[in-house]
Amino acid sequence: MKLIFALAEITARDRPRIGGKGYALAEMQRKGMRIPDAACISADAYREFLASTELKDRIRMELYRKPFEEMRWEEIWDVSLRIRNMFARTPMPGELRARLLRGLEPRFRKAPVSVRSSAPGEDSARSSFAGLHESFVNIHGMESVLEHVRLVWASLWSDRALLYRKELKLDPETSAMAVVVQKMVAGGRSGVVFGRSPVHNKQTIVEAVHGLNQGFVDGTIEPDRWILDRKTGRILEHSPARRGKYVAPGRRGVSLKTLPRALRERPPIDGREVGEVYRLALAAESLFGCPQDVEWTYRRKILHTLQARPITTPPSSGDGRSWYLSLHRSLENLKSLRRKIEEAHIPGMEKESLQLGRIDLSGLSDAALAREIRRRREIYDRWRQVYWDDCIPFAHGMRLFGRIYNDLMKPQDPFQFMALLGGAPMISTQRNRMLGGLAALIRKDPAGRACILAGKADQCSPTVLRECDRILDRFSDLVGEKGSPGRDRSRILNIALRMAELPEKSAQSQNPAVLRRRFLSRFGPGRKKYALELLDLARASYRLRDDDNIYLGKIESRLFAAVKEGSRRIRARSRSSGKTGRGDALKKAVLLESSLTATDRRRTGRTEGGGFSLKSRQIVGQPAGAGVAMGRARVIVHPSDLYNFQRGEILVCDAIDPGMTFIVPLAAAVVERRGGMLIHGAIIAREYGLPCVTGVPDAALRIKTGDFITVDGHLGIVTVGEAILPDS
Repeated sequence: MKLIFALAEITARDRPRIGGKGYALAEMQRKGMRIPDAACISADAYREFLASTELKDRIRMELYRKPFEEMRWEEIWDVSLRIRNMFARTPMPGELRARLLRGLEPRFRKAPVSVRSSAPGEDSARSSFAGLHESFVNIHGMESVLEHVRLVWASLWSDRALLYRKELKLDPETSAMAVVVQKMVAGGRSGVVFGRSPVHNKQTIVEAVHGLNQGFVDGTIEPDRWILDRKTGRILEHSPARRGKYVAPGRRGVSLKTLPRALRERPPIDGREVGEVYRLALAAESLFGCPQDVEWTYRRKILHTLQARPITTPPSSGDGRSWYLSLHRSLENLKSLRRKIEEAHIPGMEKESLQLGRIDLSGLSDAALAREIRRRREIYDRWRQVYWDDCIPFAHGMRLFGRIYNDLMKPQDPFQFMALLGGAPMISTQRNRMLGGLAALIRKDPAGRACILAGKADQCSPTVLRECDRILDRFSDLVGEKGSPGRDRSRILNIALRMAELPEKSAQSQNPAVLRRRFLSRFGPGRKKYALELLDLARASYRLRDDDNIYLGKIESRLFAAVKEGSRRIRARSRSSGKTGRGDALKKAVLLESSLTATDRRRTGRTEGGGFSLKSRQIVGQPAGAGVAMGRARVIVHPSDLYNFQRGEILVCDAIDPGMTFIVPLAAAVVERRGGMLIHGAIIAREYGLPCVTGVPDAALRIKTGDFITVDGHLGIVTVGEAILPDS
């Protein structure tokens, strides 16, 4: 079976094996367009690779771990990362490797190449899923080419592609991926042309950057944009970019460089070249019978066509997929987000929380309190939008690092990279260290322990009480119920007493020193700075993934405090007069806030319990923290449930929020309904080395407090019921 086709050999009947991108290049070359020399590895090579390994079964296991429609976005990313790591770690079988080398080496032995996806059905007149699969540029050497072929194959199962799984008809039994290997053209000006504007049928759009297209494609570099009359090609508008950087070929891959001063005031292409690119779009449209999105580059003054695909809009089911796709950010974009979060958002939330905390709610009139409740809801909604717009996307810093780390290191554990990120000074672990210090004091104070057990916490020694008050002063809105910071020493001292009964230990993660040295050793002297910058950003992303929840939680607690004060007044008025004042402003504000809170819970899938009584022997979720633990479940539905938590129990909940993590040191394991390696609960569980399974459907309903459960954090399985042990 033929596995590699030169462009000149490809015919229409080969399209199902070659894919839309490869077929389009062959057609354009036949029509005399200037196309860099290329060859296509057919989808049969992908099928042979899977048939010669165990990958098909392993992919099937990942995809059917739980119903796909029940997976959260974080779980989809985890599944994709595990599959990508399988491809990266699985060597090319000997015979397949030899056949691919025989076909590629004579053509590309000394030339840098691009390795691009060409999935059958990906680019057609009916559907175009631009950007869902991966391409790599400036690849040197045959071994590196074969490595990147495997990564292109893996991108068939990228998180972005999985979101469009139904439309792409992704199935382990039938799906396949072809690959285009194309000689690299190191153009000095590059861009895309949309033969028909996606937003205006009578216009054509040309976008261009200095250097290679990669900076434009991943959002690192802003392009110049021209709007043309689609019928005549007349330039209607030119929007200049802020030109400061460009992407150039490096020794390995590409690098971001400072644009020479002489080019900063100059558009990448002039009016004549805009016209030439416009005519290229018309030629591609004439060839394929529909408007095309064409990628091009100028090397000196010669225009080269790199690829073309139909302009279509991917199906949208209104499920937030476009938002999820926007979470993939470049390193430069992530650095900008970090500055905004650290220098503006976190100080802003902290300042707003302090200002709200200074207001004496009890001194406000009913009308003023009603206005304050509405004002606090507006403040919370504004900061929550900031959280979704900037803080959630910044979590991609961990994902970007993880993907690069795995591609370089090929670890057996696809989440080994997390060991380099843990141990950062997070607010949650700082609080727990202070609780650990309080526990150490209690451990050395038998009289104090007796006071706490007797319900006389205020009779503990002054040293113990001072430390307790220090924790309450610093974390009052995180160790009590929302809206009720209070100064309940007994609750905190009882938690510390249970911690005192544990062996002395603190939050810890793997020693990252060896992994860090190995990772950095893969970068030459010129790339070491980039590697350190990437690692530093990932560590900040890891830390802020936890901390930004806490700062937003402070704002939320101020809202709950105002609502609680309003509810107290309404109840008091009802008891004294038998009337609730149904029509007054305070009652309306409290009722409205209660309805908004209920809507928020439904939106996030939270539940307060109910009549659901299904019991399962085994429940499959996502592995998020290695290890196996057995014990009695403690299901957390309400914040007050936290204070009943006993050491050695297994924490089961809908989702761990920042206010819950002070009991994690007491837990033997963690089980959550929300899924993903990078959610708050999974991060904290790994900090303490606890087995953790996330993405367990209806975890807080299918498991009851007191159930004996086994948590397997390696396989992502929770077993309900007494363990069956072999005879000794």
